[in-house]
Amino acid sequence: MNRPVSSRGKGRRTFFAAVLLLISGLLTAPAVAAAGSPTGLVTLGLRGWQVQSSAVATESPAEISSPGFDPKGWLPVKPDDAGAPGTEINALLQNGACPNVFYSDNMRKCFGYTDQLGPVTVARFAVPWWFRTDFTVPAGKDAKLIVPGVVGEADVWVNGTIVAGRDVVSGAFAGHTFDLTALLRPGRNVLAIEMYPNDPTRMYTLDHVDWSQIPPDNDTGIQYPVQLQLSDALTGSNAHVVQQNAADLSSSTLTAKLDVTNNSNRAQDGEVSATIMPPDGGAPILLRQAVSVPASSTKTVSFTPVTLEHPRLWWPYSMGDQPLYTLTTTVSQHGEVSTTSRETFGIRTVSTRLVGKSLQAPDGARIFAVNGKEFVFRGGGYAPDLFLRYSQADVAHQITLIKSLGLTGIRLEGHDMPDDFYQQMDRAGLLVLGGFLCCDAWQPDSEQNLTDRDFRIMHDSALGIGERERNHPSVITYGWSDNEPLPRQESVSLAGFAEADFQVPIIASAEYKSTKVLGPSGEKEGPYDWVPPSYFYDSTHFDTGDPTRTNVGGAWGFASEQSAGDTVPTLDSIRRFLSPDEQAKLWQDPEYNQYHANFEPGHGGYAFGTLYTFDTALAARYGTWFDLDSYVKLAQLANYENTRAQFEAFLDHSVDPDNPSTGVVYWKLNTGWPSLLWSLYNYDGDQPGAFYGAQKANKPLHALLSYDDNTVAVNNLGPGTQRDLSVEVKVHDLSGNVLDDRQASGISLNSQEVRTGVLKPALPASGPVYFVELILSQHGKVVDRNVYWRSTQPDVVDWPATQGEPQATMKQYANLQGLRTLPASHVSVTATTPVKGRTSVTITNTSNVVAFFVRADLTQARSATWDENDIVLWPGQSQVITAGYDAAELPGAKPVVTVSGFNTATVTTG
Repeated sequence: MNRPVSSRGKGRRTFFAAVLLLISGLLTAPAVAAAGSPTGLVTLGLRGWQVQSSAVATESPAEISSPGFDPKGWLPVKPDDAGAPGTEINALLQNGACPNVFYSDNMRKCFGYTDQLGPVTVARFAVPWWFRTDFTVPAGKDAKLIVPGVVGEADVWVNGTIVAGRDVVSGAFAGHTFDLTALLRPGRNVLAIEMYPNDPTRMYTLDHVDWSQIPPDNDTGIQYPVQLQLSDALTGSNAHVVQQNAADLSSSTLTAKLDVTNNSNRAQDGEVSATIMPPDGGAPILLRQAVSVPASSTKTVSFTPVTLEHPRLWWPYSMGDQPLYTLTTTVSQHGEVSTTSRETFGIRTVSTRLVGKSLQAPDGARIFAVNGKEFVFRGGGYAPDLFLRYSQADVAHQITLIKSLGLTGIRLEGHDMPDDFYQQMDRAGLLVLGGFLCCDAWQPDSEQNLTDRDFRIMHDSALGIGERERNHPSVITYGWSDNEPLPRQESVSLAGFAEADFQVPIIASAEYKSTKVLGPSGEKEGPYDWVPPSYFYDSTHFDTGDPTRTNVGGAWGFASEQSAGDTVPTLDSIRRFLSPDEQAKLWQDPEYNQYHANFEPGHGGYAFGTLYTFDTALAARYGTWFDLDSYVKLAQLANYENTRAQFEAFLDHSVDPDNPSTGVVYWKLNTGWPSLLWSLYNYDGDQPGAFYGAQKANKPLHALLSYDDNTVAVNNLGPGTQRDLSVEVKVHDLSGNVLDDRQASGISLNSQEVRTGVLKPALPASGPVYFVELILSQHGKVVDRNVYWRSTQPDVVDWPATQGEPQATMKQYANLQGLRTLPASHVSVTATTPVKGRTSVTITNTSNVVAFFVRADLTQARSATWDENDIVLWPGQSQVITAGYDAAELPGAKPVVTVSGFNTATVTTG
């Protein structure tokens, strides 16, 4: 019988402290376990792997996997921060094969080229490659090898013996555990994994779809750490907590679970314990249970449920705090600990429903809630490094960027990440929408050609995904991509998720599709290429003949992926990854297939390898350019304007009772390499106009001007109620003169509240470009300032020609070319650094004309992230903007700030 044990008493505190000390030792165990060291979960290869092509290593698998084999001439590889050796190309890069792989088309020159998803076509990678490492184990221990999935398929060998073949070891997320006890020997042992080339159209693995160029090795390799579980007769695994929360969240009933495996050929008795540690350092809850496990079998132990009154709830960062509980488990016999585990988890409830049935969304739109609080999800599609190299520091930096953008989370499509990633997202309070990949084996056309093996891998993949992500409160859903699952595919996958106790809503599709079991998805996709800002405000046009509701744009429903396409980085970033010839092509040849877009030439339809559609609109709306610098400046304006409109439209229309917008995923947040296509920030952390347009739209307190009815809305996207708000809207001509001025005050907004129709300015009906300035204040202090540049000539979409296409066909473009006539302006700049890693810059317009689209840069610190940028200043006006950065980038150096603008010469201070 389970029995809760109080933490009171010296003996019990000592026992608990001893368990934590043991756990700490196990978590920091070296990759090579020395005799007599604590047994537990050990990551293999932390001291290095050796990698080689089978075309070079021609010895037999038995020889290669033997301890006496000398891997002379093999590629030494250090594991990444996840503890994994990575891909074949990663091995080559670590050994100097291509020093600047992301510059120009160096990847193609170094490793070859492929231009379509499918099997590996480059001869060098079209053969198996070996991944080899050695290890030692204490005598007398049971040993199990854990292979959590591979990118491709693999034969696994240990000490000259095959453990499992590619018929079993297949799938990026389908994990396997193999008993090695009989194969291991005192002293040195060898693990050798022969990786067969990845084919994402045939294997349940991963790829990069059309987001980038295709790595010539198809990312064949090992993405997650390979581990060894060492124990005595009883092994504990699969520890987790199942939570049942009261509807009003006043209590949470937690059931700790643990699988206990008997590794011997006779029944074994032992003791298992589970400890739940509160996040505030309060008294731990200790559970113990005697267990008896039959020979060679596994028993799931469910501890007595524990009910917490008034638990500490985990919230997204925009709604509250992120307290994390800790679960530790121990399996022991006769007072000797065999295995332990440690996991963190958050107490929270995720729910979802369909709202707002309409002609466009006949089943309604998907909306999510955390702890009963519904919100407009605003995120971006996340991509890992192109070669799957995991970096804790890089993820931490990207989290800083994501929160600076004001986004609520990300979407992961087919690229489930190592555990550290989810831990960081948990602590940051960012939400993760997980899901399978589109456009490859995960989307079979029919079940006719699928085998039992296919369905086993699907099941095991769902089980592995569920076990990896279930304890992480940041993960709030999982689902399929473009296509809904086939019936048996759905059945085996849902069974795998259920076996893992994966407690999040599962969604049938990222398009407007459904299944009999899961029901309607309530989501839609597209557009993916250039559309005007006003496109996102349209909620009336859609193709009645397309029930998937693809490429209908508009701020209605839940948009699982959409944007206006290309992103042009800043000039500094461009010069870091484009060759001089590519830079020339960027501004001179819009039909050039840029290597740093993707592999698809041409334009129109689903071809995204050129910037033709973007450039056509840019020239029509802003005028032509005469060099790279002028092109980049215009592109920053266009990207800012469009990205701001996309996010603001989904906020503005979220309160439409008849056809609400419920969420939007910008396609994409980032890419796994330096890119010109689909990103809010570049691989090097560069923050172009698109970044600051999105940041402006997602400010915690924000005022916006709609493109459909030209009214003002105010939003509170933060965690608490905000009172005493006032908003002012001013209309300015190109010289900055005020044409209209209106105000509203006494506004209070609850968390996540959006209020529309607050003001309606009088806008010019004719004439050149004009500005609209919104000033949101609280207690008399400005908290948000938002400036639009608008044309009296609107963008007009040809909707019949546009429907079903990933870009807009235009009848008329807005005319913003009057901005080119702005006279030169001048600014003064002062910078202060009150604390290391934080610099505030005061920018003052000292001229009698508008200083337009003024940007500050801290070029010494690549990690710098500004709380605002690309600002507009009227004559005599000042604004303070602040950058945060890693102070280690400027050891002892005074920050040097450069400020420049669309019509403002560069000023440097430092």
